[in-house]
Amino acid sequence: MAYCLGAVIIQEAEHLAGWLGSALSIGLASTTLAARDLWDHARAVDDPLQAGDLPAARGAVAMIVGRDTAELSESEVARATVETVAESVSDGVIAPLLYLAVGGAPLALAYKAVNTLDSMIGHRDERYAYLGWASARLDDLVNWIPARLSAVLLLLGAGLITQELERIRNGWRVFQRDGSLHPSPNSGRPEAAMAGILGIRLGGTNFYDGIAHDRPILGVEGRSAEPRDMTLAATIMVAASGLGVILAVGIKWLV
Repeated sequence: MAYCLGAVIIQEAEHLAGWLGSALSIGLASTTLAARDLWDHARAVDDPLQAGDLPAARGAVAMIVGRDTAELSESEVARATVETVAESVSDGVIAPLLYLAVGGAPLALAYKAVNTLDSMIGHRDERYAYLGWASARLDDLVNWIPARLSAVLLLLGAGLITQELERIRNGWRVFQRDGSLHPSPNSGRPEAAMAGILGIRLGGTNFYDGIAHDRPILGVEGRSAEPRDMTLAATIMVAASGLGVILAVGIKWLV
């Protein structure tokens, strides 16, 4: 539905004027990309932490995570932010770019529709059991390649930003070893890569509505996350996004 609607709108705009169709296509495509939002959200958490305002940082991180944040420590706030940045590189940047390159704005819109549906009802829920299961499995399918590609681009982005070969090696090792430990078949891939790059532990115990949920540790030999890790993670995300744009242009040219 999203694909057809997007294609029809763009086609009708092109009938009116070629430039209008192109402008509309670019505008619609831009709505599927979230690199700037990720950067802004990471900064919104980091700024109050740097100022020593932990309650404000908790409030900011609550805008991007689903877990309880009222009692998070400084390290847990940093971990939550890094996890979100790493995971969202895939579904917020690289996956839309990939589908834009292959099928233009309509396919990118279709991807975002699948991703949004999974976010809304993809969890276990008796009322939406079958629909939620189907949404979650479809989301797993469309993110399979982008998630793994995102991990590789994060590693390359880390190389560009830090110019430290050891970070790339450690990121690759943790990605290969721990990427499959996450409950999601996809989310753990970029998270594990980021954990190795930064040399920190991601995962562990999170609380949702007061109930503890334990997840495997990614990068178990690493240290606890610190505020400075958020800035580096966001910077690496931007570099990976830039590499994703270059890759998407290359794919578009070949296709």
